Amino acid sequence: MKYEDFLVSSLGSGNVITPLKKSQREDSPVYKFVKDDERVLYDVTLEYFNKCRETGEKPVSFEKAGPKENLFFEPAKTKVAIVTCGGLCPGVNNVIRSLVNQLYYRYGITRILGIKYGYEGLISKYNHPVIEMTASMVSEINQSGGTFLGTSRGNQDVNEMVDTLEILNVNILFCIGGDGTLRGAHAIHEEIKNRNLKIAVAGIPKTIDNDIDLIQKSFGFETAFSIANDIIRSAHNEAEGAYNGIALVKLMGRDSGFIAASAALAIQEVNFVLVPEISFDLYGIRGFLKFLRKRLEERHHAVVVVAEGAGQDLFESKDLIKDASGNVKHKDIGIYLKEKIKEEFDEKGFPYSIKYIDPSYIIRSAPANANDSKFCNLLAQNAVHAAVSGKTDFVVGYWNYEFTLIPISMAVAKRKKIDIEGELWWNVLEATGQPISMKNP
Repeated sequence: MKYEDFLVSSLGSGNVITPLKKSQREDSPVYKFVKDDERVLYDVTLEYFNKCRETGEKPVSFEKAGPKENLFFEPAKTKVAIVTCGGLCPGVNNVIRSLVNQLYYRYGITRILGIKYGYEGLISKYNHPVIEMTASMVSEINQSGGTFLGTSRGNQDVNEMVDTLEILNVNILFCIGGDGTLRGAHAIHEEIKNRNLKIAVAGIPKTIDNDIDLIQKSFGFETAFSIANDIIRSAHNEAEGAYNGIALVKLMGRDSGFIAASAALAIQEVNFVLVPEISFDLYGIRGFLKFLRKRLEERHHAVVVVAEGAGQDLFESKDLIKDASGNVKHKDIGIYLKEKIKEEFDEKGFPYSIKYIDPSYIIRSAPANANDSKFCNLLAQNAVHAAVSGKTDFVVGYWNYEFTLIPISMAVAKRKKIDIEGELWWNVLEATGQPISMKNP
């Protein structure tokens, strides 16, 4: 990574004085405006600092988010569109509400369109309605889970989507979504650039799995593992209430096991955490089933948490089937493990009782908790600050306790995964007591 990789595109220099400069009241302080050259360091270690000082290279850093003194867009003439795509996630409605409130109350932008059902809403053949949104319309949507605007998966024709933006006279498009949504937003930006249009594209990262690279935390993640914590507590009670009771809980985590790992650390009652980052064997001297039986023989109950993307190499069929968003559709590891545990223990005559729990849809459609709600609001506010100042093809991030702006292309270059040699995973191993490896020699 180089310093230049993290320079955010801009539609041009702003010459419109921001309305935030004029205090609403005499006793109200004006904003501390952020300059374009204010940066947030990627690596804050002394080692990296000394290396940059010795080599003279510019340290890798992100542009700091925040209000700008001059805007590119004149609020009274600006038209905005908001779209939500992909799977549900706690906090989507909080982001929508905060975007509308920030645009309307702080910048005086009153023409705000809600695009229904994801990127499909920008394609004429679906005939989805476009909503003219007001602050009163969204005043209470944050109390509900899901998305007020609806969502969809799948790639759409980029040319037609940009045609629709032109027809609607949209100046700023806010895209709330995960990896696939952000890739779509980048493609929209590229087509806008090809046409020499002055339309800003802003991304707000939505991923319950917390797997977008270069962003320390995504909204909805904290709510997800908090709800999972309560579910695992109940699962533990189920397991403990039966002789050799097993509670098997499947959680979200297609490519990254952050929810499973964090929930296990929160509850401290989990005995095995299985994540996509680490493969494991079922059978053999170091296989999972051997260690599970040992745990049951010693303590007579066990709680197993498995991320949905774990253990995919165990399946006989290696055919890769993708969903509408282009993500690989994983085989159901939860059902598979349940069946293999039953087969193994039934065959050996080992007494057990197993309960299988998959709360995924309950978790992802829940409303955001207090901390996530606060985080959603701040992401939305910083997205608006950047977009009205003319920044484009960016996603709002969070790094070293600062809100940042990142080029979309960098954020989607790779998935963020658990570092199995890092502190998080070692904390999980300490909390669960599970072996470092469940692979046979």
